[in-house]
Amino acid sequence: MAEAIWSIGKIAKRCGIKVSTLHFYEQQGLIHSWRNAGNQRRYKPEVLRRISVIKAAQKVGVSLEEIKQAFESLPNNRTPTVEDWQELSKQWQQMLDGRIAYMQKLRDNLAGCIGCGCLSMTNCPLYNPDDQLAEIGSGPVLLDQAEQRAGMDRLTS
Repeated sequence: MAEAIWSIGKIAKRCGIKVSTLHFYEQQGLIHSWRNAGNQRRYKPEVLRRISVIKAAQKVGVSLEEIKQAFESLPNNRTPTVEDWQELSKQWQQMLDGRIAYMQKLRDNLAGCIGCGCLSMTNCPLYNPDDQLAEIGSGPVLLDQAEQRAGMDRLTS
């Protein structure tokens, strides 16, 4: 049985993405195509799974660089199998758990001071008088410290 080859338009339509997105993914080394005799891009059908993994991972906050690194870990740069997806998702789960914890902490502290140094909120002079937290670091110091503590707790548990 001959291997199916799909046009760029068919892949884009089936995946619900723009042709320009396929070009971008290919430039980033996330997917691969070849050219037929008419110099048109052609794809193997398993590229659909790669694109689905890319889209699913992006929806949960995995960067394209992290996705690329994960794909590069696969033998012969093959399309992820079910087992591969299980392993990739385990690797990403810890990172995502950290992001979720950080976002929950941010959500819980939106009405209060996060230690950014702005000194504009009425609570900030209580938490951070004269921006003393600047000596510790930049950005939302209190929020980041809470995340670092949570990360250490996850490592030690």
